Amino acid sequence: RTAEASPGTALECDVERVDFTPLRGIEVDVVVGGPPCQDFSIVRGPEWDRRGIEVRRGRLYAHFVRALAALQPKAFLFENVPGLVSANRGLAYKVILEDLSNLNIRWSEVRKVAGGAGPAGPVEGYHIILSELLDFSQFGVPQRRERLIIVGVRKDLIRGLEGLWRVRAAFMRSLKESAGLFPKYPLTAIEAFEGRRLDELGDAYREVMRKWDGVWLEVNTETAWRWKREVWDRLTFDIVRDYLMVNGVSKVDGNELEEAMRQHEEVLRELGYYGVPASSINPPDGTNALPENNPEVAERMRRIPPDENHEFVRGTKWEVESSISLYYRRLHPLKPAYTVVAYGGGGTHGYHYDRDRTQLTLRERARLQTFPDAFLFSGSRTQIRAQIGEAVPPLAAKRLAQALAQVL
Repeated sequence: RTAEASPGTALECDVERVDFTPLRGIEVDVVVGGPPCQDFSIVRGPEWDRRGIEVRRGRLYAHFVRALAALQPKAFLFENVPGLVSANRGLAYKVILEDLSNLNIRWSEVRKVAGGAGPAGPVEGYHIILSELLDFSQFGVPQRRERLIIVGVRKDLIRGLEGLWRVRAAFMRSLKESAGLFPKYPLTAIEAFEGRRLDELGDAYREVMRKWDGVWLEVNTETAWRWKREVWDRLTFDIVRDYLMVNGVSKVDGNELEEAMRQHEEVLRELGYYGVPASSINPPDGTNALPENNPEVAERMRRIPPDENHEFVRGTKWEVESSISLYYRRLHPLKPAYTVVAYGGGGTHGYHYDRDRTQLTLRERARLQTFPDAFLFSGSRTQIRAQIGEAVPPLAAKRLAQALAQVL
């Protein structure tokens, strides 16, 4: 049974069932989408396991193209995982770009993949003004999260090559302005959790890091002693100096650093986090409840310091077998978090930088994704974890929308 699209209505169903034709005649500015991407993801394993467009699920992008053909918006924004670029030895990425750009030519072919639904007449293609892997930490997201972003503008709206250059330049200029100094001075996990800018958190940082004093004696492996020499012995316990060191910032101008901290505060205020530690909130969806501690995991995590993973305790009684780098990996307080993931068993949940903590709460994960604290989730813990991990960080979505608004 088809589900008819209509203005002001959200449809919760398989996209294959959506009939876009009732929206024809309505001037649509933008279509935004991120088709299911599991078959494209590099997380899935070797090339033979990433079947991409060769399987039905990987071809759901065709329904995104169907929406473009039916609605003919002025612009579109397409989001996917970095693995899409290399899936099928680059074939999937090439096919998708050609479909989007030359929709007027490719639509009859895509229409067959999409089940024959959609307009039968001529459609307009799109100029691609952006097709890049973007690290969202460069826009103030306190997380290293790289995603493929493709943005297109309908060809009949741009006149000539100069017009295309002008539109691309306007989009990139807006993105660069919104990034500010974050590419050099990224927002950190401790700022997201404590709700204060970095230079206001010196005491909290020292308290957290002092707990790791002597961990090398407990673990007593070559790896642990090397960590003491290369990491611990280099710490000054001055939060700003250590932040600059761990993020590889060598040339620092005092005025620039102050401006960076001002931008950190501005984003924290924009997100509603400033002055509100994550530990102080108690949302009714239960997302800030501390997960139950498995004693064995707790003992292992007490021996894994910030920015280290299960490899740190290899060769000890706390050892666990894995080849995944994020397995039992702790956040570093002075860095953006590593990528928040949606699925996975024990060891993949994300672990707090505080030695007395193990798993992150769901609300802490949501903050790393820049969800407002007022946003309530629904479902089981596993379902909420997936909702958070699958999302595009709202702050990154906002920055992209602002840049596209400039173009429009």
